[in-house]
Amino acid sequence: MEKMLLKQILLDQKHILQSYEIEPRAYDIKPQMNYVFVGVRRAGKSYMLYHVIRQLVAEGHSWDEILYMNFEDERLENFDTNDFSLLLECHQELFAVETPLIFLDEMQNIPGWEKFARRMADSKVHIMLTGSNAKMLSREIMTTLGGRFIPMDIYPYSFAEVLNVLAIRHDEKALLQTNLRAKILRQYSEYLHWGGMPETAHAQQKRQYLSSVYQKIYLNDIAARNKISNLSALRLMVKKVADSLRQPISYNRLSNIVSTINGKISVPTIQSYISAVEDAWLLLRLRNIAGSLTDKESVCKYYFVDNGFLNLFLFDGETALLENQVALELFRRFGHDLENDTVYFYHSGVEVDFYIPAEEWAIQVCHSFNDPQTLKREKDGLLKITKVLPCRRRTIITYDTSGTLHDEQGDIEVIPCWKWMLSTED
Repeated sequence: MEKMLLKQILLDQKHILQSYEIEPRAYDIKPQMNYVFVGVRRAGKSYMLYHVIRQLVAEGHSWDEILYMNFEDERLENFDTNDFSLLLECHQELFAVETPLIFLDEMQNIPGWEKFARRMADSKVHIMLTGSNAKMLSREIMTTLGGRFIPMDIYPYSFAEVLNVLAIRHDEKALLQTNLRAKILRQYSEYLHWGGMPETAHAQQKRQYLSSVYQKIYLNDIAARNKISNLSALRLMVKKVADSLRQPISYNRLSNIVSTINGKISVPTIQSYISAVEDAWLLLRLRNIAGSLTDKESVCKYYFVDNGFLNLFLFDGETALLENQVALELFRRFGHDLENDTVYFYHSGVEVDFYIPAEEWAIQVCHSFNDPQTLKREKDGLLKITKVLPCRRRTIITYDTSGTLHDEQGDIEVIPCWKWMLSTED
């Protein structure tokens, strides 16, 4: 690349960086460590970099020390690994800083980025990175990085973060005040329907905004990056996953459904499509803890990384939105990597929505108890799972019902999702 263009981009992006308003995220970040932040597009990964940069400046570092580059800039389309050294050179010429603090955004756009990152870390240069592709945390890349970086998944805003951004108190005293509790519950309904993508917190046209971000993920991060030409088949597959969100679904079934409507699509093609959607962080996979090795990979449940995206596909999908939100909160608390051995579902004769082995915790999601058969089914699942898996804790998460149920194995706590999301004990 031309040095003059790189210098222009460095100056332009630094100006934007200095003027950007920062909303702190609820993550424990140590500014002196090297991180790789990974998550879906527009989830707030850049905020993490901005926040750390502001912390470092507040601690006495100068803005001249900061080398920030966002590789979503269309002027960097031809940037490759050979240009990293040129980037360092341009920064030194502009600011006379020999060892900058490096912050690089959306690194998945540059093949081979991990070798440069490793070289900088080995040279004791402070460097932080973000990316929108799950493969950035693959075993191969993390091996190349050699333990020099802390990987961290960045999700859209939690419910507590949304309330903080909107300046809605949600401490214990606030919950006892009628007007504040009403505000919290109104925002809870908004959150379940429109999710926690940072820009939606203040957006007036939430559906339009989410639709535009989804199209960017769908066309750029999934279709273009993976050279998928059959866009109608891909679109139909994602729609079917949304429709089937609460049930396990197999590659074979997806292949049959898409083939019936869109022409023959093979099972390996469906597998590749699912992998591409997962890599873009749009879908998060949940495996059956009771399944065979083959079924664990081929018959899974899939959740959307944000309720706002899921809601684009649904009509009258209140129960699906509630279950999706519970899944996201569990992933946020317990993690979700490529292996995902922290959160499962249980399906063998009966179904339990979630099981966390480390906590010996079984969870059902039930929108309401209006239907006695629904309540019986949820209780039966929580009773029968105790016969095959250790369960120190059993919970039913609802839309707005609370209380305690009992069976021969003891108590089952019932808690509204909003209250559970705001709790800090789990």
